[in-house]
Amino acid sequence: MIKVTGIATEKELKPILPSESRIEKGPFVILECFEQIPCNPCMDACPKGAIKIEGNINNLPKVDFDKCNGCGICVSSCPGLAIFVVQKHYSETSGTVMIPYEFAPVPQVGDIVDGLSREGYKICDAKVLRVLYTKKQDRTAVITIEVPKDLIMEVRNIRPR
Repeated sequence: MIKVTGIATEKELKPILPSESRIEKGPFVILECFEQIPCNPCMDACPKGAIKIEGNINNLPKVDFDKCNGCGICVSSCPGLAIFVVQKHYSETSGTVMIPYEFAPVPQVGDIVDGLSREGYKICDAKVLRVLYTKKQDRTAVITIEVPKDLIMEVRNIRPR
């Protein structure tokens, strides 16, 4: 029997990640969507056409990393809060993660928050760099945080202090 936790495993993540050369190039989207349900707001939101759902609407979305520029417009469109934008090179030692955030209060630029793993455990301190919270985001704040470079693929949420 397979134990289902709802937390993405390394096996599930490996096929959805871009090549190392694409990671080095600049920001990119990660769709941590593993539910085969009829859903396509991410595809409709992408202005570059980088997100596609082939065939049946129940199929998982796929990213064309050659088209994705990491703009993040898709992040707030996902009802499952499963879309993130990652940038490896923010500074010499840090990268950024753009996350959807639907809790109150919304952190402010400059705040130091706890960077959380997929399991919800604190794995680092993170600095809030940007907060987008407009009507266009449909009540989902999009928060960009600075994290240690080696944790850009691990931090997936935050907890204000």
